[in-house]
Amino acid sequence: MKIPRQDMPVQEPEDRVRNFDEVALGFTLDLARKEAERCLQCKEPHCMEGCPVEVTIPEFIEAVRVGDMAKAVEIMKSKNNLPAICGRVCPQEVQCEQRCILGKKGEPVAIGRIERFVGDFELANKTFEVSKGPATGKKVAVVGSGPAGLTCAVDLGRMGHDVTIYESLHTPGGVLVYGIPEFRLPKERVIRAEIETAAKALGIRILTDHVIGRTLTIDELMSEHDAIFLGTGAGLPMFMRIPGINFSGVMSANEFLTRVNLMKGYLFPEFDTPVKVGKRVAVIGAGNVAMDSARCALRLQSLRASENGAQKGAEVHIVYRRSPAEVPARLEEVHHAKEEGVIFDFLTNPIEILGDDKGLVRSMRCIRMELGEPDESGRRSPIPIKGSEFEMEVDQVVFALGTNPNPLVFLNADGLQRTRHGTAVANQETGRTTMKGVWAGGDLVTGAATVISAMGAGKRAAADIDRYLKGEIDW
Repeated sequence: MKIPRQDMPVQEPEDRVRNFDEVALGFTLDLARKEAERCLQCKEPHCMEGCPVEVTIPEFIEAVRVGDMAKAVEIMKSKNNLPAICGRVCPQEVQCEQRCILGKKGEPVAIGRIERFVGDFELANKTFEVSKGPATGKKVAVVGSGPAGLTCAVDLGRMGHDVTIYESLHTPGGVLVYGIPEFRLPKERVIRAEIETAAKALGIRILTDHVIGRTLTIDELMSEHDAIFLGTGAGLPMFMRIPGINFSGVMSANEFLTRVNLMKGYLFPEFDTPVKVGKRVAVIGAGNVAMDSARCALRLQSLRASENGAQKGAEVHIVYRRSPAEVPARLEEVHHAKEEGVIFDFLTNPIEILGDDKGLVRSMRCIRMELGEPDESGRRSPIPIKGSEFEMEVDQVVFALGTNPNPLVFLNADGLQRTRHGTAVANQETGRTTMKGVWAGGDLVTGAATVISAMGAGKRAAADIDRYLKGEIDW
């Protein structure tokens, strides 16, 4: 308790808002070891209860504390295939760190920051060699190369199975590459390095531009493989049912972030994929995707202003119908967004988008809200305040209200059942679906959730697939 929680160095707000470089710069070895000194090495570590992939947290922290980084990497990689990614984007504050005993009276151990340091150390030094088990002769198709699919594929590869990943986009990574900005998760240095290292060591084939349900059906995959894992995520955007959503200048956060991240729109004109960004942008929603969208828009405005001065007076708003207490985004992301100049309009809800005679967004009619009783999620329900309507001048509206699974994967797969929400029906513990030989996990089953929860689902499914292929269990 005498050692304070160590702060992670970050770019200054006035600098980072003009670039897409990583905001959080990471621990040095000295900072990591000093933070590791704070761990009490509990005999019954509750922090582990909050980790979906069951990392032995006290063990890797102790290895960091004594400076044995190779051991720290080995301990981490025995459970978590993607530590450099998880250390950056997982909500540790509501998982492992929330259960840290130090958090009862002070600040919990910065488990996520130490995890990121361990992951980055491995990427730079390659001390851990992923080994493939004895070949089983069994073939597994993994559909989707996001967190769930990657985790499942790597685990199955380490078990000795022949794994092929089918990815619909032109590059692997799923939501990690199209949904999370460069300033939070570097693509080449982290994601691509993690994927290529594991795939090469385990002989995993990655076939891009394969849209399962169109390019190939589930039945066709099953004819060539002994098992299938579906980790296609939830990439179908949701919009509000209000007038004006068809005006030019209205888009989903999925489209906006995909253009910025996957299509390298932030590097225009180096990449010939420009992204529309308005002078006054409203992002609807307050989750992590909303924060990412708002912060991307702010950076694009700043970059264009520095080039030609065209975006002077530009603004980016987060429009959210509840209060600050109900914001679902990580506190760190909200803090960074505020530092960078994002404007937060709480207790505000759009009711109409207005356009000009050219069909372009010119403003948004909103209504003030107040909070009533808690709804099914436990959050207080927002209630419109009669007569409080007003007009907000905006020329771009980005909806970040959540996503649903893309229904394409269900085409020509009659035995694969869906819920009324469009998610796959699957056992949460094993990942088994209603179609023999097919497992599913991640957002396809739960709806939009976290990277680490998807990884946990992929890991559990891999273990069940392995038992099934070995004949230890029946379907």
